[in-house]
Amino acid sequence: FVMDAARVGKANRGLQNGVQEASAFMKLDKKHLSQASSFLARSKSICILTGAGISAESGIKTFRDAGGLWENHPIEKVATLEGFVEDPRHVWEFYNARRKAADTATPNAAHIALARLELGRLRKTKKAGSSNGNGTGHRKAKPVSILTQNIDGLHQQAGSQNVVELHGSIWKVRCTGCHVVSRDFPVELPLLPRCGDCGSLLRPHVVWFGEHLEADVLETAEFVVQTCDLFLVIGTSAVVQPAASYPFLASRRGIPVIEINKEKTPVSAIATVSLMGLAGMILPKIIPD
Repeated sequence: FVMDAARVGKANRGLQNGVQEASAFMKLDKKHLSQASSFLARSKSICILTGAGISAESGIKTFRDAGGLWENHPIEKVATLEGFVEDPRHVWEFYNARRKAADTATPNAAHIALARLELGRLRKTKKAGSSNGNGTGHRKAKPVSILTQNIDGLHQQAGSQNVVELHGSIWKVRCTGCHVVSRDFPVELPLLPRCGDCGSLLRPHVVWFGEHLEADVLETAEFVVQTCDLFLVIGTSAVVQPAASYPFLASRRGIPVIEINKEKTPVSAIATVSLMGLAGMILPKIIPD
C-alpha cells in the first residue's frame, strides 16, 4: 500500500468552539452511548484505529486543518523522499518543528481512557504482557491493540503498551545508508544529522507520501484486524490506505464497528454505532474507570 497525497489533501472542517462542542456532546444519543459501552464490556480483543483527530484534541495541528501543520509547506517539499533528497536541511527544519509540537503536547482524555482500557483488561486477565512495539511478535490476540496513524507518541505517553505505529514515529530516525532505525528523543536534532555507525545522513522514520508501509507493521495490523471481536475507529477521516480499509474488513467478518469522530466519514455507513463528537468527551463516558 502507498500513501495517497491527493486524497489526504482534501480539506476538512476546523475545530468548533468549546460551546458548540459541549452542545453537540449533550445531543449524543444515550442509547448509542449505552450500546457502545455494552460492546466494550463484552469484547475480549479490541482493535482501535486512531487518526489525526485524537491528536488534534491535544493541540497538534493536522494536515487537513485550516491553518494547519502543513501550511506554507508543499507536501512534495517536506513529505516525500524526493523532497528530502532535494533539500534535506529544509525537511529537517520542518520535522524539528513537528518534534517541538509533539514535545509540548500532552495526552488528552481520549488517550488516557484508551490506556486505562488496556490496563484494566491486562489486570483482568492477569497477564502483564510487555509491548514489543511494531513487529509481528507472538501470534496471539491481545485484549487491546491500537493501530495509530499518528507519529507523535501520545498513546505511549498516556500509558498504552500495545501500539502499532502504522506511519512510523517522530521520535525515531532511520539511516539512509545502513538503514538502521533508532530512537532519538532530543527535541531538536542537527539539521543534517548523521548515523553514528556509517556516517550517512539520517531521515525521520516516518512513512512519506509515495512510500510503502513496513511489511512487519502491515502483517501485525492485518493480524489484529482479523482476530479482533470489536473495532473502534477514532478521529480519522478514513481515506488513507491501508488503514481506511481496516474497519470495512472487520465489518465483513461480522465484527461490530464503533465510530467516534467529529463528522461523518466513509466508515459511518457501515458503523454499528456512530458517535459524533470529540473523543476526549466520549471515550471517558463509555470506558469504565
